[in-house]
Amino acid sequence: MSKRKNAQRSRKYSVRNRMVKATKKYKDTIFRMLFENKENLLSLYNAMNHKNYTDADALQVVTLENSIYMGMKNDLAFILDMNLYLYEHQSTYNPNMPLRDLFYISNEYQKLVVQKSLYSSVLQKIPAPKFVVFYNGMKEIEDISEFRLSSAYECQTDDPDLELRVTVLNVNEGHNQELMEHCQTLKEYAQYVAKVRKYTSLGELSLEEAVECAVEECIKEGILAEFLIQNRAEVISMSIFEYNKDEEEKKLRKAEFEAGLEEGRKAGIEEGRKAGIEEGRIELLKQQIQRKLSKGKSIDEIAEELEESVIDIQNLISECKIV
Repeated sequence: MSKRKNAQRSRKYSVRNRMVKATKKYKDTIFRMLFENKENLLSLYNAMNHKNYTDADALQVVTLENSIYMGMKNDLAFILDMNLYLYEHQSTYNPNMPLRDLFYISNEYQKLVVQKSLYSSVLQKIPAPKFVVFYNGMKEIEDISEFRLSSAYECQTDDPDLELRVTVLNVNEGHNQELMEHCQTLKEYAQYVAKVRKYTSLGELSLEEAVECAVEECIKEGILAEFLIQNRAEVISMSIFEYNKDEEEKKLRKAEFEAGLEEGRKAGIEEGRKAGIEEGRIELLKQQIQRKLSKGKSIDEIAEELEESVIDIQNLISECKIV
């Protein structure tokens, strides 16, 4: 029994130790780790665009590696068929992706025309952009949806001068079946994520143990087996990091929601207090007006004595039907 406990402690320490070492070195997502491989990326492109390209070297990878806005970098960017594709992976629902992609594409175009003159009389050709988000969060969304930059405009218009559309694909297991069947790597990635969620939802294992179990099961079933064997420590580290990041974002959203409710409650109380004070003031005015009218004073005299406008006094008299 003692040996078994020691083995469990050793195993936990081993997983945590690998996690710490890997976290310091690897900051990408598993999605990005998978599709940085050109063969996998070409497979995804073919599945997305109903193509049959076989030469992965035809992909010109132009992924932004440097931070450009609030510490963000784009996941995957490449040029093929004279188009510039920006692929993003999101585990949280984010309607701000069009604005983020606007920053990304501006930076990409700056890189592409850096040695060309934009003041030339010759039109500078640029690849057409295609924006895609691969979403695998817990919020239920359609298989295919769309975000638009114009949705963020405070002044809405039917024909905005600047528009940017982002296609959002739900890549959770069971969604976009046709796409999954044409890209085995994406399908197996969805299966891996589903297994991590399955083990973490049981509540019987620590997060590290749940991820370890998911990795073991996938390897046994041939799901991303080669990738998981080669990158085991990194995958475990990133899975824990991504899970914790999602949990922290959920807590943050909940805290913001509750703070909003509390602020609204306080605002409501303050508004009610102000309304009560105003109501009391009006009631007192009515009583004073009635007493002064009974003494035969004119509306002009009452308005002057009470320091109110003649119109307000007339309205209160009319409202109370004071004669």
